Amino acid sequence: MKVGPDIAMVASLVGDPARANMLTALMTGRALTASELAQEAGITPQTASSHLAKLEAGGLIEPEKQGRHRYYRLTDSDVAGVLEGLAGLAARAGHMRVRTGPKDPALRRARICYDHLAGDLGVQMLDSMRQRRLLRQKKQDIELTADGERFLADNLQISPDMLSHPRRPVCKACLDWSERRHHLAGTLGAAMMTRFTELKWAARDPTPGSRVVTFSRNGERRFTALFGNGEG
Repeated sequence: MKVGPDIAMVASLVGDPARANMLTALMTGRALTASELAQEAGITPQTASSHLAKLEAGGLIEPEKQGRHRYYRLTDSDVAGVLEGLAGLAARAGHMRVRTGPKDPALRRARICYDHLAGDLGVQMLDSMRQRRLLRQKKQDIELTADGERFLADNLQISPDMLSHPRRPVCKACLDWSERRHHLAGTLGAAMMTRFTELKWAARDPTPGSRVVTFSRNGERRFTALFGNGEG
């Protein structure tokens, strides 16, 4: 008898097209209702309930009740990381969705990945911080340096005590599906994205299921001042 993690079980849950669409919609980090998820998946509410029950039983999503409404969200950032990695694998293997739209370039430029910045700007940010030795990276292991702590405190008012979490690392490499390189996840990636929105440098597309992040003119200028323009 084989022992160890049952990856076939997780793969079967993600492998259904309707469930994959639901999970992708939850990559926004927002909690959505069963009706909203049914619409994202293009299925009936009854069918959606069956799929959601399977995803919940498999530990990929968790419910949250608020008043008369029941919302669903991804269980944690690890689930988001696996989904982003699978998206990258699908892209590299040529398994792309046929239909694209005007928001596709925007999605590739800057998007939310659960709670941190992904896309071209997310990769650019990690590259810049690594080159300036604000972070140390060895393969997927990333560590915040003392210079990095000072940089975050001076420029984004993020202190080390804001980054501690019992079940989540401060820094983590997340494979970016569109850039096929890493962007910054972990509590630091989440804190930086939060500050970008608090400072009104960036805003998330309010459309349900959209992952697009749009930087204002001032926000892009401030972002570039801190993390370069990605050239050279």
